Amino acid sequence: MVPETVFGVPTRHEGDPERVAVLLPGAAYVPARPLLHFARVVLAQHGWTVQEVWWEPPAGDDLAERQAWVIERAREAVAAESAGQVLLVGKSLGTLAAPVAAERRLPAIWLTPLLTVDSVAGALRRSEAPTLLVGGTADKVWDGEVARGLGHPYLEVPDADHGMEIFGDPVGSAQVLKDVAGAMHRFVAGLRA
Repeated sequence: MVPETVFGVPTRHEGDPERVAVLLPGAAYVPARPLLHFARVVLAQHGWTVQEVWWEPPAGDDLAERQAWVIERAREAVAAESAGQVLLVGKSLGTLAAPVAAERRLPAIWLTPLLTVDSVAGALRRSEAPTLLVGGTADKVWDGEVARGLGHPYLEVPDADHGMEIFGDPVGSAQVLKDVAGAMHRFVAGLRA
């Protein structure tokens, strides 16, 4: 069950009821963190309703168990929407829901996708819907060669880590955030065409 508010802030941001974006967080990267916050802001600017999913993933390192859990949360969130167009936005752990986007032909924005996980890369290969990938060359789970071979638009940021920050460079990290927001803005604008 998705809470209506977290720390008094709404988790659903109303816009066009026929276009709903579902934000799937990372393991410790909540929707209030910069990448997902700006994803919500970009989507709101384009008139989308945004549903933030807040979760506490199961403990442990069993990847198959964690992916099954994420997929179930993503399916529940999508099933709760009656909009004509649903978009998934996931960060890190949330990108384990890539099979849901592929099977339901949902457009998606995947922030720091787990490209080193076969089920994620495979789902991205199968995905026929518009998909944006965002990652950095200093991120161990980003594989630039895989990203380039998937046939989806992508933003690869030199020296950016899994948080899309550049170690020791807060100004450069702020520029990365600006670049990511710009890529999301262009992608979302293209969905209207």
